[in-house]
Amino acid sequence: MSALDAAIAAIMAAPKGPKIGAFFDFDGTLIDGYSAAAYFADRVRSGEANWQEIVETLRLLGKGDLSDAEFGEIIGKGIAEWAGKTEAEMLELWQRLFRKKIANNQFPEAWHLVRAHQRMGHTVAIASSATPYQAMPLAQEWDIAHLICTQPMIRNGKLTGGIFGTPAWGEGKAAAVRRFASQHGITLTQSYGYANGNEDLAFLNTVGHAIAVNPKPHLAEVASEKSWPVLRFQARRNAPAAAVARTIGAYGAMALSFAAGLGYAKATGNTRRAVDMIAAVGSEWGLAIAGIEIDLTGSHNLFVRRPCVFLLNHQSKLDFFVMMNILRSGFTGVAKKEAENTPGFGPFMRMADIAFIDRSDGRKAREALQPVVEKLKRGLSICIAPEGTRSYSPRLGAFKKGPFHIAMQAGVPLVPVVIRNAGEMMARNGQTFRPGTVQVAALPPIETTHWTLVTMEQNIAAVRQLYLDTLEHWPQKQ
Repeated sequence: MSALDAAIAAIMAAPKGPKIGAFFDFDGTLIDGYSAAAYFADRVRSGEANWQEIVETLRLLGKGDLSDAEFGEIIGKGIAEWAGKTEAEMLELWQRLFRKKIANNQFPEAWHLVRAHQRMGHTVAIASSATPYQAMPLAQEWDIAHLICTQPMIRNGKLTGGIFGTPAWGEGKAAAVRRFASQHGITLTQSYGYANGNEDLAFLNTVGHAIAVNPKPHLAEVASEKSWPVLRFQARRNAPAAAVARTIGAYGAMALSFAAGLGYAKATGNTRRAVDMIAAVGSEWGLAIAGIEIDLTGSHNLFVRRPCVFLLNHQSKLDFFVMMNILRSGFTGVAKKEAENTPGFGPFMRMADIAFIDRSDGRKAREALQPVVEKLKRGLSICIAPEGTRSYSPRLGAFKKGPFHIAMQAGVPLVPVVIRNAGEMMARNGQTFRPGTVQVAALPPIETTHWTLVTMEQNIAAVRQLYLDTLEHWPQKQ
């Protein structure tokens, strides 16, 4: 059993209920690195940061451990720059930075810890010296309701450039956690704290179950002296050199299979078989070189009712390689009409018989989806993500109606394919494969012939609930 598995097992064996708190530091604990680095880099790229600011920031950050006064200086300068901005503007800024950069740095291991506490009904909070604007996008993604942060001062709906009280750093964070616990009736002696920094010792000493996450040297020493559990997560900001090398090899193998498929199609005129060969062989070689294995439950459900609409929850580009590998043949995908002319990929998508959807000129949904329906009626299955886009975390997004309308119009079943952890091997906006095992569950086909527009919302909700239940209670192989 890994240290993470042991930590989750201990949580699941603990008492249930909201009187037990689970307090997570943000920077370095829930995400790899510092959220402020994304903001600083954004200012440098946009030309907003002058050389004096750059040099001073790098000097302070280069010191490593900061005193309370030095941290107060950094956070004070940062918040002073925001004077005059509204909270809506700040939330928009940090939502953009989260989607662009920070989301790729989330620790999947931390997400599993948070989910374990949430299953137990514990009161989960982010306790961070950062501002609430920095932590809120992740809190929303992970369904964390409480933020204990450094609070900017607001007057007449705008930031003043100052803060309320002291920053939630060092003793300030410990005091803020104690206040929060008192206000919410939380028993700190039974509660959990997770942090990585030396400055978090005061905070960790407030709880009965302190866990050092990716600890800095002094915190690691204290954790050893006090017999605190230590968890070390895989770095997310920079992929290991071996993973980069494997990725280059994987893409090379896929390119070779693509070239071979094109040659076969040109020689025989059988483009469908060529596409199936590229999908099966290319994904097999690519995933093998990348060091990624697939643990598939319910494989028979992928073949009992074709043609069909294969649904998948979408976390990263890896999902497509997984689907190609497990479906093997007789399927295609869906893309926007404008993608048809994409250099390089456009010709392959046309060769693969991708169904292009055109929603321009006010086209109605039924008319726009007709090309997809025609593929199904010709015997070709469709693979589509009902979320419509890749999620920013393992959390399942809302389902769009399009895939369900397609199945109804074509009179074919839906086959839900649940992918559990692809985001751990490739981040949403990542390009690098990380070795590991992707867990996939293919659920039994769902008939749609009896569905009506009246029951559509109810049926979609039921299918999404199947995904939630499967992700929460992963099926065991028979």
